[in-house]
Amino acid sequence: MKLNKLILALAAASLAAGAVHAKEVVVRIGHAGPLTGPAAAFGKDGENGARLAIEDANAKGIKIGGDTVKFELVGEDDQADPRTATTVAQRLADSGVKGVVGHVTSGASIPASRIYENAGIPVITPSATSPKLTQQGYKMTFRVIANDLQQGNALGKYAVGELKAKKIAVIDDRTAYGQGLADAFANAVKAAGGEVVGREFTNDKATDFMAILTKVKAMNADAVFFGGMDAQAGPLTRQMKQLGMNSKFLTGDGGCTGEMLKMAGDALSNTTYCTQAGIPLDKMPGGAAFRAQYKKRFGNDIHVYAPYAYDATMAMIEAMKTANSFEPAKYQPNLRTVSYQGVTGPVSFDDKGDIKGGSITVYNFNGGQWAPIQTIQ
Repeated sequence: MKLNKLILALAAASLAAGAVHAKEVVVRIGHAGPLTGPAAAFGKDGENGARLAIEDANAKGIKIGGDTVKFELVGEDDQADPRTATTVAQRLADSGVKGVVGHVTSGASIPASRIYENAGIPVITPSATSPKLTQQGYKMTFRVIANDLQQGNALGKYAVGELKAKKIAVIDDRTAYGQGLADAFANAVKAAGGEVVGREFTNDKATDFMAILTKVKAMNADAVFFGGMDAQAGPLTRQMKQLGMNSKFLTGDGGCTGEMLKMAGDALSNTTYCTQAGIPLDKMPGGAAFRAQYKKRFGNDIHVYAPYAYDATMAMIEAMKTANSFEPAKYQPNLRTVSYQGVTGPVSFDDKGDIKGGSITVYNFNGGQWAPIQTIQ
């Protein structure tokens, strides 16, 4: 009898100890992007993508260090403003997040990356494409999308080689994204034998481009390129139409959106082209399923970058799993070697933190929508 009581007591103690060890721990992951202002659609899209990843990860009951992990998303609004972005980054670092997905724009990502580097917190942007971001040599900065050098090069070569545009005017919004993309585009045009007949700039709050476009019209350019976001690209194309300009119009991923279609309206034609980093949603390995999941969860269509925010979040969680730790100092090295099959395709990083094998797709306005015409790797 005494032996049986001892066995039962030991079993109870063992169960109790197991119950203590098998606890649930909360791991907070930040998302930062513009939730207000002209670029809010991009920020909310990214936040939704990260939220879906968090929900999917929680549904799997992931264990790290023997404990069941419940991931929580901490969303912050950086307003796509560099100064606000540093404030937001510091707030996320102080709050104890174990990683950050974001920021959405290059102008916000570059200054914020220094905060995360100093705090030792990995950050993966789904959409900031300025080459400067990963040229800083930071160990904590990663990107799951091709950069503007690749995007500008692809569109510049396409303009001269395929569209036979020889004289091209270039306009940008003076943001890190817009100017960087325009620089890469202009360099590619020159390298391909084209001529940049004019270089003008505006800002990311402007809505009146008549003075700039009047100057550009006098240049008799075959094509006009704009480096910036849809909030400016939309009214800019409408004002081109008002001035009777028939030049081809080209822009990057900031204007390659559904919002651009709404804002530009009948100013768009089959001589309008844009690029997006990555491959079309319909061509992504998990694109169709993700589109349906997103629509069911949020009641609206994907804007642009939600699949990349999803993959950024999942790649971070995958690194935590392989490191068997959610502490940044322990899982950050695993991000360098992570190999994750995502919605957008394989996710792994080079020694700078850029995605390996990033693609660029050229789109043309056709039948009221953006139609992919060429993907370049």
